[in-house]
Amino acid sequence: MTRRLTAWAAALAAVVLTATGCSAGAGSNGSGGEEKRTDMVVAHTAEPVNLDFTTTGGAAIPQALMENVYESLVRIDQDGELKPALAESWDISEDRKTYTFHLQDGVTFSNGDELTSSDVKFSYDRVNSDAWTNGLKAKMSVIDSIDTPDDATVEITLTDPSNGWLYDLASAVGAVFSEDAVEDLANKAVGTGPYEVESFTRGQEIVYAARDDYWGGAPNLETVTFKYYKDPVAAVNAVKSGEVDVLASLQAPELAGDFESPDDYQVVEGTTNGEVVLSMNNAEGIFADKKAREAVLYAIDEQAILDTAWGGYGTLIGGMVPPTAPYYEDLTDVYPHDLDKAKELVKEAGIEGESFTYTVPNLPYATAVADIVVSQLEEAGLKPTIETQEFPAVWLEKTFTNHDYDMSVINHVEANDMLTVFSDGYYTGYDYSQIEDAAKKADTGTEEEYVAGMKDVARTITEDAAAGFLFLFPNLIVADAGVEGLPENFVSDSFPIATLAWK
Repeated sequence: MTRRLTAWAAALAAVVLTATGCSAGAGSNGSGGEEKRTDMVVAHTAEPVNLDFTTTGGAAIPQALMENVYESLVRIDQDGELKPALAESWDISEDRKTYTFHLQDGVTFSNGDELTSSDVKFSYDRVNSDAWTNGLKAKMSVIDSIDTPDDATVEITLTDPSNGWLYDLASAVGAVFSEDAVEDLANKAVGTGPYEVESFTRGQEIVYAARDDYWGGAPNLETVTFKYYKDPVAAVNAVKSGEVDVLASLQAPELAGDFESPDDYQVVEGTTNGEVVLSMNNAEGIFADKKAREAVLYAIDEQAILDTAWGGYGTLIGGMVPPTAPYYEDLTDVYPHDLDKAKELVKEAGIEGESFTYTVPNLPYATAVADIVVSQLEEAGLKPTIETQEFPAVWLEKTFTNHDYDMSVINHVEANDMLTVFSDGYYTGYDYSQIEDAAKKADTGTEEEYVAGMKDVARTITEDAAAGFLFLFPNLIVADAGVEGLPENFVSDSFPIATLAWK
């Protein structure tokens, strides 16, 4: 039996042209018949340490580059659905192991190179080589072989059928590079996307320039700038002053009321894949003992954390799966807040009053969460000591890469990242053998078996007290009232900018 998806490029081009036709801007929104603006400034919090996600972890680089500069064969739309991208369509063999991708016509990289099937093969072979060191590479380990029968066709055969692989392909591991442009990925990004990086100033901004020769049609704006603000209040003030047109993620939700005027501003609330995880080092230290981890989970009150730290925005989930996933299950009842139970487990584990380090990246949500978490843990007899770490540089090196921590907190925003976060060698230190067989059986089974099996995997991770799942991060965007084409939901690696326009 063969399944096939139809071409999407024409539809995309039509959307782009329609949006362009509706655009008219002056000042901020183009009213009054003045010349429309062709630029836009977008504020973000977490900055990229460089431009190379093949060797550098974290979400900031893919957020800036995927779909904007780099593209994969497929993409995930705002509803979480899989759509064609560099592949106009694909066929899947009856044994569900071989995928035949048919590439779009007329695709070029920003350096002028023509996209061919050899670029795809090169890129995906490279993920499974020593050149890729980002732990996300494990998502491509299921590939057995890649063939290129002609310049426009790629045949990828997997070792086993996989329900999740095609969705993984929509993430950063699926990015297609030019064979001639990988010598300096940290500073030069050459992709097939609608924009190219005109300049990158670490810690300050990325400036994107539109590509007139983009295969999907020229984007609406000629220039888009991402500016980075560690201080959420400074970012809010930048919107108010007109220095910034879009605040991609409001990191001070208590200030949302400052943008109530519909004539001047809009506040867009959507969902994300971002699980705010209270991570504990399962492999060594105080939390290698499951009772100690269970004590933490009974001690924390997630609703109080959400209300106090994030203004009640967000969703309690109790596990590593967002509600948009087909295998989501509400697991908030597995470890309900129970202070007496927490105190009992602290004594049983022999850790009452024992100091441990709580490494907190200097990101607004993380620091907001930390104070109330510490207060709740102290009530249970635990003694956390906060160590604030610069993000991304210090946190990624010490906590994420070197696993030099006891407890931390981070928003894991990548789609379908549960198996990655709890895989062997990852910073959580979880014993992957607890879920390995079940995960493989689910991935190679029928769609029904996949959903049921992955629910079991998610429940096992939660029941093992592998981490605390505080809440699902909301997508709160603040923008000038004249901006349209905003990505309401953040359900992929990217903050896409090709749809942005002035009304």
